[in-house]
Amino acid sequence: MTQTLGIDFGTSNTAAAVLVGGRPHLIEVEPGRTSLPTSVFFDYDRKVTTYGSVANTALIDGREGRFMRALKSVLGTPLMREKRQIAYEQLTLIEVVARFLQTIRERAEATTGASFKTALSGRPVRFHSTDDLRNAQAEIDLRDAYLLAGYDHVSFMFEPEAAALAAGPLPEGKLGLIIDIGGGTSDFSVFERSSDNTRIIVSHGVRVGGTDFDKAISLAQVMPLLGYGAEIKNEMGPGTHTAPKAIFNDLASWEKIPFLYTGEMRRLAARFHKLGVQPELFGRLSDVLEMELGHDIAFAVEAGKIRVNAPDAQDAAIDLRVIEKQLWARMSAAQLSAILATHAETIRVAALKTLEMADLTPDQIGQIVFVGGSSLMGVVESAMVELFPSAILERTEAFTAVADGLAIAASKGLGKA
Repeated sequence: MTQTLGIDFGTSNTAAAVLVGGRPHLIEVEPGRTSLPTSVFFDYDRKVTTYGSVANTALIDGREGRFMRALKSVLGTPLMREKRQIAYEQLTLIEVVARFLQTIRERAEATTGASFKTALSGRPVRFHSTDDLRNAQAEIDLRDAYLLAGYDHVSFMFEPEAAALAAGPLPEGKLGLIIDIGGGTSDFSVFERSSDNTRIIVSHGVRVGGTDFDKAISLAQVMPLLGYGAEIKNEMGPGTHTAPKAIFNDLASWEKIPFLYTGEMRRLAARFHKLGVQPELFGRLSDVLEMELGHDIAFAVEAGKIRVNAPDAQDAAIDLRVIEKQLWARMSAAQLSAILATHAETIRVAALKTLEMADLTPDQIGQIVFVGGSSLMGVVESAMVELFPSAILERTEAFTAVADGLAIAASKGLGKA
């Protein structure tokens, strides 16, 4: 039996779903789990590629290899089609994404006994906020990856539109607003519902998401412990200069971390260590590059963010003991709010822009549907409560709404070819 597989291909996690008995059914894509971390690990020693939690574990366990995450953020850029040496193979990033999508298809087929040669894939409203050419190229890249993964045909649907299909009933006479904060993008859709029919009125998106939150936290709380903002003595003559920002920006960016582990970057960090006014800071940077600990730091930042965002939390700490014994970066709830204030404002403005595009006022929105783990951040909720004080807040399906909606849409033949 051939069916269309609904795939929520995310920056951080991926899920797949089909309609069973008229209801969305999330497919088990890992033992006991219906979502798969969008992670890939090329194991140098075993010469195998692993995915999801197994890839994450390989990284955390310190296996020799190349770890990749947040590949969705690179779609539409020249990096996707550059052939490069990745561990033991010459590959493009499109081929890496294709292998991940093929793994999803094979696991879905093994779990359900069905054949999936067509896919309905979620996609952000805008992969890149202001670059129309890159937005168009990103969908081309993703389509090529699906076809390379063995799918005969793929259609696309905006992720917040899919979430709207799965949303519950609306208050009488009111409209709904989807706030979908993914790993790399934030998307918004205003929708109305009549009986079982859902109509999208307008959709809008900006390129800011959970990985941007993590980057901001890392730069504010972690990278200063590695030399970010610190002074380096001039090699010729007196005086000092501030350490270049680029290496720290890349080390705080999920998708750029693997490209820092080069001899050139290690030599640069060693020179910083030699000339640094606070050499111990750059010594840590050198250790991070030498031991390839960039993604360990990124996981630690993500975990610290979640801890301090928990209800009633006042402060937390980012555990950096993988770098140095007893090294922690403390972060209070107030600091987290301040760090993410600029991103929260971008999201607030984008929500208002969505209403403007639909010629609506905030009082016409009766329900806010939060989608994606980062939509549950306190700064996001506070911004939405301020804008829509009378709207009902719906958070229950934040992690599954897109996949559920794609399953519903696939059964109805919806989506853009």
